[in-house]
Amino acid sequence: MNKKYQKYINYIVSDIKPPYFINMEDHYGLKDNEYPLVLSKVYNQPVSIEDNHRVYDTNGNILYYEYSDGSWEKREYNSNDNLIYYEDGNGNWYKREYDTNNNEIHYEDGNGYWYKYGYDANGNKIYHEDSTGVWIDKR
Repeated sequence: MNKKYQKYINYIVSDIKPPYFINMEDHYGLKDNEYPLVLSKVYNQPVSIEDNHRVYDTNGNILYYEYSDGSWEKREYNSNDNLIYYEDGNGNWYKREYDTNNNEIHYEDGNGYWYKYGYDANGNKIYHEDSTGVWIDKR
């Protein structure tokens, strides 16, 4: 790849915002075969692109999906392939945290709702607390 082209790709990566596919075509003039190059840099990992503008990581997790109307969803995963972040083009989002046993221990969304879970050594849920005032403690 020549330096000028590489510089242009790097500019796109630093500038692009969702909806990625619409913007790559309409704003930057890229072709389908250039999409993986840009999106691999956006996600800092190798990606594959499947039908209907779905972007996957090497573990088969869907990172991004863009609908034909330009609406979109994107996701992030931790090293254990647990979904840790979701966001869409309507401003909805949520995030999750997990313990070392892959138990979900925290959830929070853009509407202010949250919950926390605790588990015993056998993986049984023994604690629950949420933003609506529910509180259960079996410790």
